[in-house]
Amino acid sequence: MNENLTKGPVMGSMLRFALPMILGNLLQQCYNVADTLIVGQFIGPDALAAVGSSFTLMTFLTSILLGLCMGSGAVFSIRCGQGDEKGLKEGICASFLMIASLTVVLNTLAFVFIDTILTFLKVPDEIWGLMRDYLVVIFYGIAATFLYNYFASLLRAIGNSVIPLIFLAISAVLNIVLDLWFVLGLDRGVVGAAEATVISQYVSGVGIAIYTWMCCPQFRVRPRDFQIRLSCVREIASFSILTCVQQSVMNLGILLVQGLVNSFGPTVMAAFAAAVKIDSFAYMPVQDFGNAFSTFIAQNYGAGKEERIRQGLKGAIITALIFCIIISAGVWILAKPLMLLFVSPEETAIISEGIRYLHIEGAFYCGIGCLFLLYGLYRALGKPGMSVVLTVISLGTRVVLAYLLSSIPAIGVVGIWWAVPIGWFLADGAGLFYYVYSQRRQKSKAEVPF
Repeated sequence: MNENLTKGPVMGSMLRFALPMILGNLLQQCYNVADTLIVGQFIGPDALAAVGSSFTLMTFLTSILLGLCMGSGAVFSIRCGQGDEKGLKEGICASFLMIASLTVVLNTLAFVFIDTILTFLKVPDEIWGLMRDYLVVIFYGIAATFLYNYFASLLRAIGNSVIPLIFLAISAVLNIVLDLWFVLGLDRGVVGAAEATVISQYVSGVGIAIYTWMCCPQFRVRPRDFQIRLSCVREIASFSILTCVQQSVMNLGILLVQGLVNSFGPTVMAAFAAAVKIDSFAYMPVQDFGNAFSTFIAQNYGAGKEERIRQGLKGAIITALIFCIIISAGVWILAKPLMLLFVSPEETAIISEGIRYLHIEGAFYCGIGCLFLLYGLYRALGKPGMSVVLTVISLGTRVVLAYLLSSIPAIGVVGIWWAVPIGWFLADGAGLFYYVYSQRRQKSKAEVPF
């Protein structure tokens, strides 16, 4: 199951590695989407708005952990490319202790400041109680999210993207079954939907941790492996913290936009909640392809295979653009049927606003596709700070424009939707400019180009 990305056909090995990641993260999205779909169809639009808005908040909180795990994964991939098993184990110890500690702190803060968070998000009174009840349960799953993403990053570092997919498939199916049972069978409402999600998350998190310990002896750490050098901590921190900042800044911007959306009332909240799920599913494959591309670059960077990096970069750009064009066409054409999956036909105002969102976002997925490749490239080459810069450009533009445009009466809420693709393309331009500039500068100094 382990894919050596430093050998064999470039695009063939990258796609074989990427496909299970794509399928796995699509299944991971099913956690909240199943909640959203079931509560939207069987409880009502207020429940849909509450659960959907909770998704944006949880994405922000878990993105902190995900960023740390992704950053650590880049280091793990480089160590695998170098064949440095001792350095790999040392990195595992350092990163696990760091991220586990932060998980405890993050979880505690989430519970303590839950009401402050809801106030910050401008949650309407009619939604407040439902959203709070849902979040109180969902917060118990933060530790499970850490376990799954940490060990998934570890396995992917050695080219194994199949096992994370298997555990997600099991837990996703379990989540849907429990959702239907708790919401429809036991009539537990939004709390039941949250309980189903948390139980399923622990199945995948604990399950993949046990598998890694039992089946991957190269990852088993002993007391002697806890002799961690300061240089190792610095390297893990440089990759992980900056990747964490990049992920959290990205989702903080989305969270700020969520607060603005909430100010337009439950109808726009419900439309946004449903459309964002569709949006996430649409570009999730290219996001995961960017992560697979990052692992490919990191392994070959560690192995010193420059030409293979160049070939992979060209092939990845072409593949991502073709995929984005196809998905854009599909979302544009099927916007209404997709909205009807989440919303009852009589909720015409919600459906209309959701379609408008999807027609704007869906036309420009090429912008986000290129941006995910740039994130992966700079993270793999030890330049995660550049990923942070691109995120700030993309999300900063989005937030500023969203607030400015939506304040103009003639534009209103549609200004929030248009702010997104504008931010994508500005960040793409900055990332490509920096890449070309760095290439020329390194060639002039006779250094190894990237």
